Amino acid sequence: MIENPYLNVLFFAALTIVFIISCSYGLGYVAKTIARISGGSPKTQDNAFAGYFFAAPWIVGFLIFVIVPLGFSLYWSFTNYRIASGVPTSWVGLENYQTVILKDDSFRSSIINTLYLTVIGLPLQVALALFLAVLLNQKMRGERVFRMAFYLPVILGFNTAVLLCWRLMLNTGTGIINQLIRSLSVSFPPFNWLNRAVIYAQEVSAAFFLGLNTGKFNLMLKVLEAGFPADNRVPLWVQSPLWTKMSVILLMLWGCGTMMLIFLSGLNNIPKELYEAAQMDGASPWQRFWRISFPLLTPYIFYNLVVGMIGALQIFEPIFVLYRDNQPIVSSTISMVYYLWQKSFSHFEIGYGSAISWVILAIIMVVTVIQFRLQDKWVTYDIY
Repeated sequence: MIENPYLNVLFFAALTIVFIISCSYGLGYVAKTIARISGGSPKTQDNAFAGYFFAAPWIVGFLIFVIVPLGFSLYWSFTNYRIASGVPTSWVGLENYQTVILKDDSFRSSIINTLYLTVIGLPLQVALALFLAVLLNQKMRGERVFRMAFYLPVILGFNTAVLLCWRLMLNTGTGIINQLIRSLSVSFPPFNWLNRAVIYAQEVSAAFFLGLNTGKFNLMLKVLEAGFPADNRVPLWVQSPLWTKMSVILLMLWGCGTMMLIFLSGLNNIPKELYEAAQMDGASPWQRFWRISFPLLTPYIFYNLVVGMIGALQIFEPIFVLYRDNQPIVSSTISMVYYLWQKSFSHFEIGYGSAISWVILAIIMVVTVIQFRLQDKWVTYDIY
């Protein structure tokens, strides 16, 4: 092994390049040989070589970094494999799956938390993306600037630096979001009433879901007994278990730019003659949207729901960055993937964590299949 770290990096980089080139040539020659044995013409053989030569880096990477880890994960899910435990790995069969599905209350709580984020957060995300798309579809000044501004969160992503900035902005006392809420509540009394009503509804619903986790609804009863919030109340975004999931939903809404662009593309594909004909018949803007735009956008809504559902069921980064060090309230936000991370990379229970990952995969597949089965009842693919 080379002692100099820089030369070590260069050595492994060169070795990786040689490996990729070798795999590309090897896979290309295998494809060319198969084409020749199958009776293909010299042109067909050359095309097979060229195609698999350029596709080989992806194919080899997919095999090494996806298929092989999947195989190991599936095998480990039937074992008691633990890192640095000193206990030899042994085959336990379906014991891990039985524990995850039937006995693990913490995993059940993570399912309920993820369900909250999906059932409440995803419809709000889709609705906001659709609203922004309709707004940007109006030909206005600075349209491209607004498109870039609304899509910028997608470019920034849920990286640690951005999420730490959000953690500062969501601070109850000094965060800019609550400072804006206080200022608007003082200067505009109707907003104060709306803010207090939203706080009350949010805390009641969050207390109900927390009661589902523990089986006790004492917290919800306390919220109901406390009644309507006082004038000086603001959301306790990262300080209260009643608001932790809503802060994650707020981040989901912030990152709706991809859905917005998909809806915007769908709106641009709707024939203008339909709007012109409806306008000639005296249809209002709302009627034109509800009778023309919305039915023809249902394929795009369906796509965003499927992709958004998969993303919501796998949410991890916001919870990890915002609440990992906040032990008193982290249990109120643990998602399925966060619980998988805890078991696999915090407790080093690789076998049990692998079983959790396959259970999560099964849940996502079932939900996706149900969505595809129901699409015939509300998705419209025909324009005329």
